This record gives sequence, C-alpha cells and structure tokens, in this order.
Amino acid sequence: MGSLNKVLLIGNLGKDPELRYTPDGLAILKFSIATSEYFNDKSGNKSEKTTWHNIVLFGKMAQNLANYLNKGKQVFVEGRINNRSYDDKDGNKKYISEIIATNIVLLGAKGGGGGAEAADADYGQASNDYGYAGQNGGSSANAGGTSNQPSEDDDIPF
Repeated sequence: MGSLNKVLLIGNLGKDPELRYTPDGLAILKFSIATSEYFNDKSGNKSEKTTWHNIVLFGKMAQNLANYLNKGKQVFVEGRINNRSYDDKDGNKKYISEIIATNIVLLGAKGGGGGAEAADADYGQASNDYGYAGQNGGSSANAGGTSNQPSEDDDIPF
C-alpha cells in the first residue's frame, strides 16, 4: 500500500486572505485558520489550545473564493500537508508547514453568510502541483495537547 497525506480542518480565518498572482497568471490565495481543542489540565481546570494552520489555494478556486473569505469566517478545509523552506530577506532559511487545499466549504459562523457553499473540483481541485507545492523540507506541524473530552467517534463501527 502507498501513503496518504490528507487533512480535514474546521476553523476560523484569523485575518482577510491575500490574493496574489504568479508572473504566468496563476492565482494563489493564502490565509490562516485557527482550530481549538478543549481539555482538562492536570489540575482539573478546563484549558484551551489553539493551533494556527497556513492554507494555500491555487487557480480558479483561489480566484472564486477570494471574495467570500474574510476574517472570522468559519470554513471546512480539505487538503494535504506541504512542508517547504525559503530564504527570508536577510538570507536566513525559514521553514513553513502549509495545507494545500483541494476543497473549501464556507460554513455559517462568524464573518457573515449562512448555509454552506462549496468550492469543489470545478474550481481547481486537481493536484495543485505548480512547482510551488513540490518543495519539501523543514519542520512538521504542531501536534501537541490531548483532549479529555469524550469522542463522538465511539459509535462508529470500524
């Protein structure tokens, strides 16, 4: 069997997304979302851990969603993890983990809008291998924290 690199997240945008274009006209939309988990610490106090995820969209999906995404908007993101490195303006090597999105669903929380609107294969789901996503290296995403909350997956028969 091969390998699997798949991510499913639901979170809220931390700020408005940034839409840019490559010199050859490919749209790239970047934003970050926060996910939170709640747990009881060693003292029994309720605690919260927030993790930030960098999201990248390409092509028509990026162009189409740029006008619908804004700070606070809740989204469902489906994609894959990509680790890459780059040199900052001072020549220092930096590492970043990103989620290359293949599907986005707008949810009806914060930031306006109700119901669910999907951006699917018609908006550039494809493989998103535009040279950008193939760069590897660097750190892995934060794992951290365990939840003492009961799992709703206990009823799943597999």
